[in-house]
Amino acid sequence: MDLTIAALLTQDGITNGAIYALLALALVLVFTVTRVILVPSGEFVSWGTLTLAGLQLGKASGIVGLVVGMAVLAAVMETWRCIRARELVRLPRALALWCGVPLAVATLLAFAAPMRLPLPFQVLLTLAAVTALGPLLYRVAYQPLAEASVLVLLIVSVALHFAMVGLGLWFFGAEGSRTPAFSAASFRVGSVTVSVQSLLVVGTSVALIGALALFFGRTLHGKALRATAVNRAGARLCGISPEFAGALTFALAALLCAFCGVLIGPITTVYYDSGFLISLKGFVGAIIGGLTSYPIAAAGSLLVGLIESFSSFWASAFKEVIVFTLIIPVLLWRSLRTQHHEEEEE
Repeated sequence: MDLTIAALLTQDGITNGAIYALLALALVLVFTVTRVILVPSGEFVSWGTLTLAGLQLGKASGIVGLVVGMAVLAAVMETWRCIRARELVRLPRALALWCGVPLAVATLLAFAAPMRLPLPFQVLLTLAAVTALGPLLYRVAYQPLAEASVLVLLIVSVALHFAMVGLGLWFFGAEGSRTPAFSAASFRVGSVTVSVQSLLVVGTSVALIGALALFFGRTLHGKALRATAVNRAGARLCGISPEFAGALTFALAALLCAFCGVLIGPITTVYYDSGFLISLKGFVGAIIGGLTSYPIAAAGSLLVGLIESFSSFWASAFKEVIVFTLIIPVLLWRSLRTQHHEEEEE
């Protein structure tokens, strides 16, 4: 291996690591606030790519019907909740939030798909549609079990993963898809060719991470999520709604995952079940951060990307094994340095 090959592998590793960092941040965010390990995060990634690819062909795919169906179900659940709690005053706002907004997004996607809009508008429609699924998934599947144990929530996540994989096959078919590159330009730095597409991926990931840092540090909603992550019971006593925190968290996580799907679409062919393997690598980065630390999870994801890139050169047949083996010493180290205790009842 010479320096040119090492530089190319480093470029690929940083690009992949930036994607894994966004996924790791989404997983850490969801787990710290809701105690949910978001196994279906990979489906949001693949659906982001495939929805954008469908819009390129003038098709809205079955994601429109899923958003409509889940919005109606969420509206029914909210109506029943308001009736039982005798809080009918809150019903119009709840219906507008859980039904009106998703239906508006689904309608816009269905009508705009045949128009073959420019790529930036297609990206915005894709992000809106996939992001809308996040809070709906939380409301329908997780909010009724918010006080359940982590194990029960994990079982629900695994079940949702398999259900969403099946729906992905139904919506998008078994064929893989790629989306057009945002830029086909490239330039040379010494003897290394650097693609603008890779720079866009890394730059966008860094910008999103910076935006999240500002959101958590400077906005009221961001501080509410941080408080919920630190102490859920204390946040509830301070008037922070755990339902609102969960819905907002799932919306942010779905947005990050959908953005990952948009970013990787021009780089690799994505199938209906491709997201699971990609999300697992983000999960390795999140585990390095202990599912609690955002900076360490991002750094761990960058490490995963670099290890994967160099492993593909030295032992391409075993690169996945090498990446996932990385989780073993991390878990062993954390197990030895962490005091074990039973899950506290709230």
